[in-house]
This record gives sequence, structure tokens and C-alpha cells, in this order.
Amino acid sequence: MGLSLKNKEKLKYPRSVFFIISNEFCERFSYYGMRTILVIYLRNILLYNDNDATVLYHTFTMFCYFFPLLGAMLADSLLGKFRTILYLSVVYAIGNVVISVASATGAIDIPGRELTILGLLLIALGTGGIKPCVSAFGGDQFVMPQQERQLQTFFSLFYFSINSGSLISTFLTPILRQDVKCFDQDSCYPLAFGVPAILMVVSIVVFIIGKNSYVIKKPQGNVVLEVSKCIGHAVAQKWRSKRVSRDHWLEHADDTYPRRLIEDIKSTLGVLFLFLPLPIFWALFDQQGSRWTFQATRMNGVIGSWILKPDQMQVINPLLILAFIPIFETGIYPLFAKCNLLIRPLQRMGVGGILAAVAFILSAIVELQLEPTYAVLPGSGQAQLRIFNAYNCPMNLELNSEASRIVNGLSKLDLLDLRVSGAALYNASIAPSQDCVGVNTPGSLFDFQVVEGQAKSVFIAPEGNEPALINIPEYDTIEKSDDGYPVIRVFYNVLTGNELKFNQDGGTKNFNFDLSPESYHTKYTSAEPASFTVMLGNNSLGQVNLQLGGVYTYILNEETASTTTALITVTSPNTMHMLWLIPQYVIMTMGEVMFSITGLEFAFTQAPVSMKSVLQSGWLLTVAFGNLVVIIIAEAKFFDSQANEFFLFAGLMLLDMALFCWMAMKYKYVETSEEDNAGANLPLEAPKSKSRNGSTSQPLNSEDKGRNGVENKSFDRDE
Repeated sequence: MGLSLKNKEKLKYPRSVFFIISNEFCERFSYYGMRTILVIYLRNILLYNDNDATVLYHTFTMFCYFFPLLGAMLADSLLGKFRTILYLSVVYAIGNVVISVASATGAIDIPGRELTILGLLLIALGTGGIKPCVSAFGGDQFVMPQQERQLQTFFSLFYFSINSGSLISTFLTPILRQDVKCFDQDSCYPLAFGVPAILMVVSIVVFIIGKNSYVIKKPQGNVVLEVSKCIGHAVAQKWRSKRVSRDHWLEHADDTYPRRLIEDIKSTLGVLFLFLPLPIFWALFDQQGSRWTFQATRMNGVIGSWILKPDQMQVINPLLILAFIPIFETGIYPLFAKCNLLIRPLQRMGVGGILAAVAFILSAIVELQLEPTYAVLPGSGQAQLRIFNAYNCPMNLELNSEASRIVNGLSKLDLLDLRVSGAALYNASIAPSQDCVGVNTPGSLFDFQVVEGQAKSVFIAPEGNEPALINIPEYDTIEKSDDGYPVIRVFYNVLTGNELKFNQDGGTKNFNFDLSPESYHTKYTSAEPASFTVMLGNNSLGQVNLQLGGVYTYILNEETASTTTALITVTSPNTMHMLWLIPQYVIMTMGEVMFSITGLEFAFTQAPVSMKSVLQSGWLLTVAFGNLVVIIIAEAKFFDSQANEFFLFAGLMLLDMALFCWMAMKYKYVETSEEDNAGANLPLEAPKSKSRNGSTSQPLNSEDKGRNGVENKSFDRDE
């Protein structure tokens, strides 16, 4: 024993792990930075609709959790961990560069969509392939059991590097994409994707620099492959030996495989059976980066002089994870344990799943509050007509000899449900009201055309002493802008050419329109949300307030005696603040702590030591299949209302947890004795935490901030 203590003192902390930790920080910065802005990039730059962007996002995420199986097989059976990490990191970096170049599609003539899909596939292969290798490679640098305490320190630093990389990039890359301008565009996605690409290249360089100091172990075979072969052989033998009766179908493989392996697989299959309902949780959880981000784009992010970006809301989850893990372990679980509640892991997982459903119910309620602010679009067989009045007095309008309608002064009349098949010609007559002093009734009708599925505007403006109906040739933009910024156009009547300026204090958000007497309208322009002083030449016309999400038409009528103006809201701005999303993020993160971090702690205490990598593979596959569920539902397009889809997911989660709880009640826990675990090494990956019974435990794959669960320390490293 004295010799063992002496050896412990002699072994120095391996400096090689600092290269691995630095590599992990850069890689996680790259991954989360890219993924944070991905869904908005797919919609705003590549012009996919919300559904298609959601499908692509979750297809990418799905592959990120399928490819770890390939990475583990390469590392354990062919290349070893070092070469697997190195080669796939190069693939990863190439993918980052490809997507950065693809994002410049508006500035240079390249196939942006095709290159983006190629880049995402390479990134999924890279990040998925190295996922099971990096922390295991870090564990290889320690001599066990002499460096048990030092290994625990490594996993804490490893976990910190993951969270710091993801936190910084999740906050930073939305700023780079929107606040920086490049290639004559209002955004700079090449820079926002380029910075993660640079960090990925740096991670490779750092990893290579440390090569001479690494402990590099040879491939020792892959347990998942061995288990798959054993199961396949058992099925084949059972088919060939139909008359031979066995207590369990796996026992048909005992002619080739050892009895211990067969018994271990039996135990593992019992745990994997409980994994069957788990994908629904990940279907909800991973929509934080897709549906919930789109929801945030339709909300108001103004906080004082600063604007919170919709994709920056994703930073809440890793922040709360860091806060909630110690709170749950030292406060909430012990408190409930006093009431004999939430003692068993499966109980915690069930409650975690229910919390995820509650989070989606909240998101559906938020969506119901947002729907009145959405643009009303013409449907099939419909067209829309908006009549704007530049006069400061009401006008009587008669369309196709129907009943007269009143268009109030400096206002508009909305006709949003005109029945049209293809196109329809309308004729209109205008008559000034009694309040319009000195304005004559025009002697002729005005003709214009409306088209099915389109929104059109016409403008009542002075021509001499008579009003005229000005036909606006372009169709209306009534949907909110993709970037959430307000858009505005001007309908005007001016005596001479002039410049209409919108000036903001400080001058950083100023914009202007050139007005010509020969024209009556401008095109839409995007503006930053702010209060502006409107100037016609050197004359002030007052102030207007442009808010996030609003679509506006500014009416200006310049006459000899006076100039009248009005700001007309065509589509309501985002009136609900983005911070109302915090409750659903808080509840979802609570669900993640209870569901995910508990999940693999349960799995690893219930299955044999040799089956650890099989369980890791099964867990990652539940994440992949969860994203597949989102893809199926998004493609099915069951509902027009996003709120109804959120309710659907909440209902599926509740039904899924009812099934899970029923399965859990029938499950018999395996009690693991200390003797069974004697001599086992520390786990593969990890920050350190405390389980309910006080034993030290570690997350299996801390790369996803708890997603990959917690591993009991008695389990061996997966080599």
C-alpha cells in the first residue's frame, strides 16, 4: 500500500491534456456557433420557408448523432482515437469552410444551397465522428488508479471548456451575422460562419502540436460490433434450430460466444427497452434551435438601446444547466427525498419528460398571443386591396358600382377577402366628402387589376383640384421581414423633387428616400427599430417610431399651404417581448436536468460494465430518432397554426411519458454491490457530480452539457 501511495506522488499531471482541453474549447465554439445561426441562415439567406429550414436543421442534427457510431468503430477497430480525431477534424474544418463560402451566395455566383448541404454533411460527419473519441482520448493520458483524482480534475476542466466555448459562441455569432455588414449586404454570414471555421482550424493545430506528449493506444476492438455480431448469430441460429427450445433466444449464440457476453447482452437489452420512448423528449428539446428560434424572430428583443437577437435566446439553456445541476443535486432532490418522492431515477426521468411537455404548452400559449400580430395573407381564391388616402378628409369610394365605402383622411381602407379567380378588373369612382373643401369630384372612373393570391395597394392623391386613384404597380409586402427589422415605403404627393430623410439621434440608423413629382411611391426599405425625426428637405415633419416586425406605409401630401403626413401600420409590429420565452426555456432546462442527466446514470448502474459503449450508442440514437420525429411532423404539415403543432408535441410527450411510466413500474432494479464494481476505472467522460446515494458520478459524454447523461464511477473506460 505504501508503494501505491509513493507511485501516486511520483506521477505528474499529464500536460498533454491541456492540448486536448484547448482543442475541445475550439471545437465546441465552432459547433455551437455554427448551429446557433443555422436555421435563420437557411431561411433568410437560402430562402427556405420555416418548415423546410426546420427539416434541414433537424436532419443535420440527426446525422450528428448517427455518425458517433461510425467514429467509435473507426477508433476502436481501425484507426485508433488519435488518428480518428485528427482525420475527422480535418473533414469537420473543410465543412465549416464550405458553409462559410456558401453563405456568400448573394454576393458571388455560387450554388449556395448545394454547397451548404455539402458543408453540413461534412460537419455532421466530423463532429459526430469525434464525439465518442475526444474525452476518451483524454482519459487515456492518465494512469489508473494512481491518477484517479487527477482524472476527475481533467473532466471538470473538460466540461468547463465545453460550456465556455458554447456560451461564448452562442452569444457572439448572432452579433457577427447581423451587426456586421459585408459584401454590400445588410448581414455578414460569411464572417459568422467563418469565425467558427477559424476556431476549428485552430483546434486541429493545437491538437497536432501536442502529439509528441500524448499516450496513444492501439485499437482494441469495438464492443458494439461484437454485440451486433452476437445478436445476429443468435437470430440466425434460432431460425435454423426452430425445434431447439432455449430459455432465451440469445442463448442460441452460446455455440460461438461466451456465456458471460450473452448474459451481459440480456441485461443490456432490458435497459435499452426502456430507451424506446426517449426520442420524443429529444424531439421537443432540440426544437430550441429551430421552432423556438423562429418564434423569437416574431417577438420584440429591444432592451434599452440594445437589441437581443432571436438566436441569442439559445444561450439561456447552457447558462441554466450550469446553475441547475448543483441546485437539483444539493437542494431539490434531497428536499423531495424527505417526502419519499423522486428517489428512483425513472421517477425523475418521468417528471423531466412531463416538464418538457409543460414547456411546449407554454410555447403554444405564447404563440397564441403572437398570432394576432402576424400578417394576414391572401389565401386560395382570394386577393387583398388596400386603399390609402393622402387627403386630410374622408373620401367616398365605390368599387364596381357596389355600395360606397369611406376612406378616412390620412388613413387606409382594407379589403382583405376579395373573391378572385386568376385576376379581376376593378373600376372605381371617388367622391370627396363635405369636409374636403375646394376638392372637386373627378369626372372619370379609375381602373386597376387585382390578382389571386396577391395583395395590392392604390393611392388617392391630388391631381390639381381633383383626387386621382394612383395604381401602385408592385404587389404589397405584408409579411414581416426575415431579420425582424421594420420595413417602410412612402406614398407621396410633392410639388418639387426633394429628399425625405429619417434621422435618428446619433445618426447611426439614418435612411432617406428621393421623392420625385412624377412618381407617387417608393419601394420598401428596411430600417433599424428606433424613433426618427422626419425631414422633407430642411422642414421637420415630426417624429415616427418604427418597431421590430412592423410593416409601414408613410403617407405624405405636400401642398402650397401645408404638408400633411401619417404613418400607417400595415402589419402590426412585434408587441410581445422576447423575454416572455424565458419561462419555457427554464422549464425545458429543468426537464433536461431531470431526464437527461439522470437517464444514463440509471442505465449504467443497471447494465454490465462491459456494455457501457453499447448504452452510449443507444442513448445517442434516441437523440437521432428524436430529430427524425420532428422531420416527419414538419413534413406532414398537420396544422397551419404553429400553436397547434406545439400542442401536438406536448400531447405526444404526455402520452409518451404515460407509456414510459407504465414500463418503469414493471421494471425491476438491479442492485449493484461494491464487490461487483471493485477495481473498475473512472469513467470515460465527465464533469463530476453527486448521485442520490452520494457516490461520485460522471456524465458519459459531456460534450452536450448533460445530454449524454451521468455515468457511475464504477464503470470502465471505453477503449
